[in-house]
Amino acid sequence: MASEETRAVKPTAARTPSAQGPLPPAPRAWAVRLVVVGIVLSALNLRPAITSLGALLEEVRDGLGMSGSVAGLLTSVPPLCFAVFGVTAPRLARRFGAGAVVCAGMVAITTGLLVRPYAGSTPGFLAASALALMGIAVSNVLMPVIVKRWFPDRVGSMTGLYSMALALGTSAAAAVTVPLTDALGGGWQSGLAVWAALAGAAVLPWIPLVRDKGPGSAVGSVHARVEGAGPVQHVHARVEPPALRITRSRTAWALAVFFGLQATAAYITMGWMAQIFRDAGVPAGTAGLLLAVTMVMGVPLAFVIPRVATRLPHQGPIVLALGVCGLAGYAGLYLAPAAGAWAWAVLLGVSNCAFPLALTMVGMRARTGAGVAQLSAFAQSTGYLISIPGPLLVGVLYQHSGGWGLPIALMIGLMIPQMAVGVLAGRDRTVEEEAAR
Repeated sequence: MASEETRAVKPTAARTPSAQGPLPPAPRAWAVRLVVVGIVLSALNLRPAITSLGALLEEVRDGLGMSGSVAGLLTSVPPLCFAVFGVTAPRLARRFGAGAVVCAGMVAITTGLLVRPYAGSTPGFLAASALALMGIAVSNVLMPVIVKRWFPDRVGSMTGLYSMALALGTSAAAAVTVPLTDALGGGWQSGLAVWAALAGAAVLPWIPLVRDKGPGSAVGSVHARVEGAGPVQHVHARVEPPALRITRSRTAWALAVFFGLQATAAYITMGWMAQIFRDAGVPAGTAGLLLAVTMVMGVPLAFVIPRVATRLPHQGPIVLALGVCGLAGYAGLYLAPAAGAWAWAVLLGVSNCAFPLALTMVGMRARTGAGVAQLSAFAQSTGYLISIPGPLLVGVLYQHSGGWGLPIALMIGLMIPQMAVGVLAGRDRTVEEEAAR
């Protein structure tokens, strides 16, 4: 790690020897290990609040007397919260440090998950859910920032580790919430509240790092390489780079739309795929297992795809490969949903790995930690706003057409622009270059 953090960069203007200061110490080994543990535990907690609720939604509705329209609104709350609260993450990180904000985010998730099952009313349940989702939103945005700052030459492998843990948490919450509920006595309250324990564990690694803004942070230690007649000299300065005009970057817009369209596909898959199989005659238990297979595909691929992506100058070929898998999976659902159910589940699981690819490109399309923070907030907030109507529109088309032909045609239609903007986002350039033009 010492070589990573002392890697020299050329400044815009050389500094005189009088401006030199002592080199900042290399990050201590225990801090690096804590960051790795914190990243993994945090990633495990970024989806159970959503998928555990999906597994017990019927019981929650009955217990709270929740109407169908409110339950439908509840399924749209996650992307809405991600969009609204995620945009605040860079400002909070500049003021308090990314580690402190993620620590607060894990506290918010823990509190929300612990309170919402016992709120006793639909408004209280929604408010506590929003608190947990707020913590998820800021952590979503800052995970790529932390990876970029602490592991600048291992963005692919660390993003893969983080994405794999996120996929594991997503699938585990969907798979074991019901058995856990039964084991704890059958009450949906305990089945939801148990996930607060995992979130509480994720708070602990960040506590010693609350005051540490991390190596290479936007406001903190900067290593500059001074070109002169003598050997390379290092300086230690505190800088706060100006905010980028991120909306001037075509790459930022392409990445935001790509993020939004892949999120749309993911939420449609999580919300409706099991029902598609059930309507085709697949037993309910098997339909749930097929959905689990789709989600589990993200565990190994989320580790492999970012590592491959960082070794390529252009990530377009990966975008196209994932898109082709999605098109094949949707075509299978349209033509023979029951006959080839397992194949379609696998293909759609591969296609949904556009999410770790998008996270990887966020880290690659900006040069600095501050740039990654702005790009991550812009791409994720804009992307989640784009994704909100998708699952609702699928439900409307299904209700009015009486079948899955039109909804699946919509999914196929959305995959084409996803592939196009993904190719644009995968070009070898940075948002700093484009925003400066």
